Amino acid sequence: MAGPVAEPAADETADATNEDRERRVVVVGGGFAGARVADQLTRRLGSDWSVYLLSRENYLTYNPLLAEVVGASIAPVHAVAPLRQIAPRARHMMVRVTGIDTDDRRVHFDGERSGSLAYDHLVLAVGSDAKLDLVPGMGATALPLKTLGDALHLRNRVMARLEAADVETDPERRRWLTTFVVIGGGFSGVETAGEMGDFLRSARRHYPRVDWKACRVILLHKGERLLPEMPPRLGLAAQRRMCKDMIDLRLNARVSEITDEGARYRTADGETHWLPAGTVVCTIGTQPNPLLAGLPAEQQRGRIATDEHFRVPGLDGVWAVGDCAAVPCVDGEIAPPTAQCADRAARILARNIAGEIAGTGSPCSFDYRSAGMLSTVGHHNAVAEIHGVPIWGLPAFLAWRMVYLMKIPTLARKSRIFLEWTWDLFFSQDIVHLGFGRTPRPQAPPPATGTSEPNAS
Repeated sequence: MAGPVAEPAADETADATNEDRERRVVVVGGGFAGARVADQLTRRLGSDWSVYLLSRENYLTYNPLLAEVVGASIAPVHAVAPLRQIAPRARHMMVRVTGIDTDDRRVHFDGERSGSLAYDHLVLAVGSDAKLDLVPGMGATALPLKTLGDALHLRNRVMARLEAADVETDPERRRWLTTFVVIGGGFSGVETAGEMGDFLRSARRHYPRVDWKACRVILLHKGERLLPEMPPRLGLAAQRRMCKDMIDLRLNARVSEITDEGARYRTADGETHWLPAGTVVCTIGTQPNPLLAGLPAEQQRGRIATDEHFRVPGLDGVWAVGDCAAVPCVDGEIAPPTAQCADRAARILARNIAGEIAGTGSPCSFDYRSAGMLSTVGHHNAVAEIHGVPIWGLPAFLAWRMVYLMKIPTLARKSRIFLEWTWDLFFSQDIVHLGFGRTPRPQAPPPATGTSEPNAS
């Protein structure tokens, strides 16, 4: 396992043409695709090649587990895994990539110090960012759920709202504090609303002065049914389960405005409704990573266009994979932006790069077939389609947890999260507000405004 490496200095330009420089594959992005391709390349390439993995964090986020962080079903650290455990042979750099010079074949970055890194092959796996301007007021007031920090902030917001409602005497204000709106009926929205509902039910006995009849989780979705990516039968099963769990579902509801006081939405008949709420969560909308804007490459709906072998046409030595890449599959369809697809594509990409470096064999095209889809809906229930077979309820929930437990690296991490999930089956969720206040530093004395005459004696 490679240890920590020093970041290349900014004056490394001289080695770009030096034949003795180490030969490098640089992977930008530490998501599912980036981590997997880095790991696979280190297994396939010889010792004369180095694989660098550049990421803003030193961990991979399992996004489907973020909703469980919000609902306090798991500890925040269990929704992430260190990249050094996933790709132990790669050389890791926790930096922010600021630019890519495809003519000079060099990646520029900022970290503890700025620098640049020459490459022989470059893999772009930068994913996508949350888009916060789909609805007026969304960027200023709605809470996104894209990162571990987002999940922690939302968890703390729920805790803070309950604490405030427990001492609030005005009924209307208390109702506003305990109204939680989730926008979006896809996987993230359904899982988040379900986890929030579970947490609020679990927290009841700790907040005796909260009016729980006024406490509610409302899910707004513009479509006619939840989980449109799944078969209609499973979407309807999710709706029935969530209604039993007292989640207020409002379908055909298109949000038109979000403010500090709530959200406004329109129904299919054109009527406008105002929904007062102390917390509005947004799980819709993605946009391209800003890093892609400066590349001289064709894009399709914000994703870099590649050929069927993941090469970026017109850019020698540049490849793309994952959510940021529009990769045509064998059947002509574009690969979907899912973790399952990214993981499989990364394995094929690593094989193609290794084959090109070795000069052996023809590259493989990407033929993607989904193994299935899963989504939790709250209260130890889920819906799933596995190899075309629909299941729901507790069996689907156990299958969902088994799938993600298999993806977690190392036996030690698997054991910890298994124990925490088992604990969650029998005991209520933690209600600790995870504040991150620091010890205040002493204030420096103000500078003297003048000098005094020495005491004459």
